[in-house]
Amino acid sequence: MESDTSPDTGSPVSSSDFGFAFNDVNFSDRLLRIEILPDLPGSKPDADDSLADWARNRKRRRDDQLTNAVELADQREEQILNGNMPDLEDGVTYENQEEVVAMVEELPVGGEIATDQSGHEAAQRNEASSSMDYLTVQVKTIHISSPILAAKSPFFYKLFSNGMRESEQRHVTLRIQASEEAALLDLLNFMYSNTLPRTTPTALLDVLMAADKFEVASCMRYCSRLLRNLPMTCESALLYLDLPSTILMADTVQPLTDAAKQFLAARFKDISKFQEEVLNLPLAGIEAVLYSDDLQVASEDAVYDFVLKWARVHYPKLEERKEILSNRLLRFVRFPCMTCRKLKKVLTCTDIDQELASKVVMDALFFKAEAPYRQRSLVAEETKASFRRFVERAYKYRPVKVVEFDSPRQQCVVYLDLKREECVQLFPAGRVYSQAFHLGGQGFFLSGHCNMDQQSSFHCFGMFLGMQEKGSVAFTVDYEFASRTSPSEDFVSKYKGNYTFTGGKAVGYRNLFGTPWTAFIADDSPYFINGVLHLRAELTIKK
Repeated sequence: MESDTSPDTGSPVSSSDFGFAFNDVNFSDRLLRIEILPDLPGSKPDADDSLADWARNRKRRRDDQLTNAVELADQREEQILNGNMPDLEDGVTYENQEEVVAMVEELPVGGEIATDQSGHEAAQRNEASSSMDYLTVQVKTIHISSPILAAKSPFFYKLFSNGMRESEQRHVTLRIQASEEAALLDLLNFMYSNTLPRTTPTALLDVLMAADKFEVASCMRYCSRLLRNLPMTCESALLYLDLPSTILMADTVQPLTDAAKQFLAARFKDISKFQEEVLNLPLAGIEAVLYSDDLQVASEDAVYDFVLKWARVHYPKLEERKEILSNRLLRFVRFPCMTCRKLKKVLTCTDIDQELASKVVMDALFFKAEAPYRQRSLVAEETKASFRRFVERAYKYRPVKVVEFDSPRQQCVVYLDLKREECVQLFPAGRVYSQAFHLGGQGFFLSGHCNMDQQSSFHCFGMFLGMQEKGSVAFTVDYEFASRTSPSEDFVSKYKGNYTFTGGKAVGYRNLFGTPWTAFIADDSPYFINGVLHLRAELTIKK
């Protein structure tokens, strides 16, 4: 059994089953009068609506409410400017129209409450207002127990214990839309029995909205759990992330939104495979995908390029695009993991506010300049942070650190780290590639292989240096491969050579450590330090 929290003391309240007392005059001390206003044409959902229909109906009702509010504001402005009264032949005065719209406007924050001693005066007043506005108001009455409702809902607790005259009255009136009727009745039933008669996805979403409106946290938690246990789809995940902000911010619904984000992140973790689908995701969907550490992309450079592409598709106006990038999307880009060449392009990108661009690039460069132990500390500190900047994703091309020299000769020192798990996955014939780096204006890369040794007698680890671009310019490069080795943990040279690159070629050594694969990958291997293989390549252009 779940327990609720008392709105007054915060202490647990037993979730006993009082279903037998629901709408029973013998166990009730109040009469709830529910006035049901008709929905606008086409906005009332059917019981068997799909999630897509539910979302469209909700959007239509939200748009209609906004339109009505705008029209009311326009009418007020026209009345003030013209100083004219509306045509009385229309059967409605401005004051009455304003009153009805105001009551409808108040519904999203908990509905209108009207109480009186006999219950007749409020009914007559509301019926008169309704008749003048050509609205047919249906009325339902339900016998309720104020202690039960107050224990479940701060909304009802305040209503019944506010110390005012209304709290002592027997009759309480709520005014709702017709589309909310079934959900409210289900909600009231839940407050007695802790269960719901309808558990279809659309019914649960309706009750979730009502539970948020009337502050019934236990029902929100119950609906969230049932929805989370249903099969998740892209449609449902996006719908859960598009619920009103008051629901999304509730702790009781957090497990549902987390599950929706995790589903989308897993579904679209390979952006290159689902590029068109990901481009069509709404903002909440793309944020869920970009948050993931398991995003399978070539590099963080590719993430940055994709974010710009998505923003240009969905926000063609430059100012809107700048705002959405600055406030929502760029926080998901891990700039410290990007290459320096791409960071230079960030500084000149017209889609990004220049002050923000300078800040993220400066922060990224400071991180790259930190000592390795400090970088590891920064990564560890943000493992539970809302947005991660330093944690590397599951890049297809492993990040490298490069130190470049222009004199006395063009030279670079490249550092590549591989985790033991990554190396284990290479067996029996896998390869892992580094991100590109540049020397003498040409792009190079490193690669680690699981391959057979020269005599094809056993598997071993090989390391190679490749040149990206094919071109007519020939480069003669001296290279040296080294690896940190226990117990000294210093870099120890493993292989030296020189090669004339003409583009599209790779050179290296098939058995870098001169040992079989099983010894290389073993738990006591001297080449893995704290589970990481540290490789270094020194390249010098030979004149």
